[in-house]
Parts: sequence; C-alpha cells; structure tokens
Amino acid sequence: MAVNLFFRQSIILVFFLFISVIAKGRNEVNPVLIKYDKTLEPFDYLEDLRIFPDSTSKSKSKPSDDFPTFPDLVYEYKVASIGKLSPIDFDYNPHVRRYIDIYSIERREQVSQILGLAELYFPLFDEMLDKYHLPLELKYLAVVESALNPLAVSKTGATGLWQFKINSAKMFNLTVNSYVDERMDPAKSTEAACQYLQYLYKIFNNWHLALAAYNTGPGAIRNAISRANGETNFWKIYDYLPESAQNYVPAFIAAAYIMNNANNHHINAIKPIINYAKIDTVMISKPVKFVTISKELGIPIELIRFLNPVYRRDFLPDLGRPITLWLPTNKVEQFLQKEKIIYNSKVETATYNDILANSGNTDGKIRVQHKVKSGEYLHKIAINYGCTIDDILIWNPNVDDNLSKGEYLNIWVDKKIYQRIQDTSSDSLKTSTNQ
Repeated sequence: MAVNLFFRQSIILVFFLFISVIAKGRNEVNPVLIKYDKTLEPFDYLEDLRIFPDSTSKSKSKPSDDFPTFPDLVYEYKVASIGKLSPIDFDYNPHVRRYIDIYSIERREQVSQILGLAELYFPLFDEMLDKYHLPLELKYLAVVESALNPLAVSKTGATGLWQFKINSAKMFNLTVNSYVDERMDPAKSTEAACQYLQYLYKIFNNWHLALAAYNTGPGAIRNAISRANGETNFWKIYDYLPESAQNYVPAFIAAAYIMNNANNHHINAIKPIINYAKIDTVMISKPVKFVTISKELGIPIELIRFLNPVYRRDFLPDLGRPITLWLPTNKVEQFLQKEKIIYNSKVETATYNDILANSGNTDGKIRVQHKVKSGEYLHKIAINYGCTIDDILIWNPNVDDNLSKGEYLNIWVDKKIYQRIQDTSSDSLKTSTNQ
C-alpha cells in the first residue's frame, strides 16, 4: 500500500513541480502562524547568538506572497521521501503543514542561521547517532529543541543543544556546577541525548511516542495511551497529549523537511563567522577569564563563549587537571606565545562605583510600565524586573521610596525578561514597544 502511494505521488510530482516553477504557490497561510507557539521559543534566542556576519542588523521581512509555497501533494511526496529510508514514520497532515509554513515563511531568517549551524553540529550528531545505532534523522530533533544554539536556555531552565534540565543531566552523568555545565558540551550532551532516546524507544517501541516522551516525559505518554484505550498511534492519542507534545512531532517532521528542502523555498544558509575546520584546542592549566583571552588575543568574547559553551561565568576554572579551550586556529600560536602573560594577567572587575555609574542604562532594552500594587516596594519590583533600585529612580525621577497604589513606573528590561513578563502579564503591567 505504501509502495502504491509513493508511486502515485511520484507520477503527480512532476506535474506539480512544473506548476510550481511557473508560478509561486499562493496557498493560504494558516492563521495560527500569528499565535505565539512555545515550540518556537528556541528560535527567538538565535538573535542573541552573535556569531553570524552582521548579526546585529535586522533584514527587512518580505510579504509572505514573495515566498514559494507548494500544493499539499508536493509536501506529502517530499516528506515521504525522507521517511522512505528511515525507521521513523514521516507522516504529512495539516499539523505538519502548519510547521512547514512557519519554518519556510515566518521563521525563514532563523532557518537560514540554523542551516549554517548544521554544518558545525550535524557531523557530530551523525557520528554519535551511528554509535548508538539510532536513526540519523534524529539529528533534526535538536533543531526543534534548541535551534542548534549551544547556549540556549529555556524559560524552564532546560539547557544546551539537547535541552536537558538539571535533574535529567544527573541521570546521564553530565556535570553541572557553578563553573561547568556539560549540558552545553556538544559532544557529551549529544551522547546523553542518544542514551535517553535509546531508552525511550525501548519503552514504547515507537519513534513518534519516544520523541513525544523526550519532550514531555514518559508518564504523560503512558497517560495518553491509557486514556485512548491502549492506542499507541501518535495521531490517535494526539488529543490526549499535552499541547507541547502535540506540537513536538509535527515540528520535528517539518524540521526534517525544511532542512532537506530549504533551496526549494529560496532559503540559503547563513554561515557563522567560524567553522570547525578553522578551530583547534589548547590545554589550560590555570584559571583564566574569557575577558583576558579576548583582550590578549583580540577575539570577540561572544566567539569565545560560542566555542566554549561548557564554561559558565565566562571563566575557565581550576579543576585540578588541564582543561580544553577551543580557539580559532590562527590564534593558537599567539596563545602559546602569550600563555604566561594570560595566566598572570589581572583583569579589573567592576567596582560598586562602576556599577552605580552605569545605572539607568537602556541600551538594547525594551520599556514596560509597571502599575504599582498595594504593598509593593522598590526592592521587590527591582528583583522582579532584573534591575536595581538606582535604575528605577533614574528612569522615574519623580518617584521616591513611598510608592502609591496605581502609580506607573517606567522600567527597561532585556528581551528574555520581556518575554517572561509577557507570558505572565496582568493588569499590573503595561507593555510598550518603545526602546
């Protein structure tokens, strides 16, 4: 039956591809596109990953009519082609189509960046998946999890390429302490993800269910199966799953589609300013701050963070043994020449007076207006918005410690805090797009 369907689609595909060449598709985009989807949260944080050329500039969005779309039968054929050589079922339906539209239209700029990052990480993923005899297509799961951002941290604290929470990290012996977070180590976290996916597949013997369990935990999947009278087909238990798990498998299938068919949608890879053919390692034997390395070698600190995401606080600690530092190849010799200088360098840390002098800074921040509630005080408000009392007093020169109920305060927050308060906004918060 599957062979007949594939044969039928193959015949029809030629006709529809011809139609697609002479005219761009005008399929109506699902109105759900304008609704915020938590599955897309990792895409929002790519903007903070400043390792792309001109990453601080924003390109103008084009109207969706300027982007190619295709008839459903074309998508169905393309998706089936991926599944043809995979033990994972690659189904096509409106749920999958919704994410294809999102990736190919609404989030195409981020997809361009992900295509560039894939050149860095997919070879590592393929090697590790092969080691554990897992389907190579599982690499597309990291697109959904983190948008291939090794520094990704979700609102719930899930971290790294494979988005492990701290308790899950302990299950797979990933070290997490004040200075080291192996959830951000590309190799170690990928191995842990392979072990977890292998475990989940042994439980369910079904890749769709294993994927959904990776997102929401095995318990939620078992509960959905129970409520569906023992049914184990993902699409038949769909209505009994948490919303995040409902979206997860369609997003995975759509991610596999777009990563294999980006050219058809005129999406080109934006490559990072560095690639793994141009980096090498040195061994560090003493504690060093990233800012010291940046200053002495002339490397942007953002690039040092990207190449060494495992080290927290921009600091390489003393672990009682030599530890690895990744650097651009053309900086390795310079490091070896300056190694003693780097170890002996004393970088000044910001003093209280330095911090005070920087109070009220609004660069790169978004303004919100907070409506004071009964019993609120400046310390509590400052903690909630990740600022200081001095910031609030500078932003609101007519305000003092005696706040009045109903009074509005101007507060500037960074993008992550803004997204958090948007999700939990109430009548005490009035947001503004003024920056």
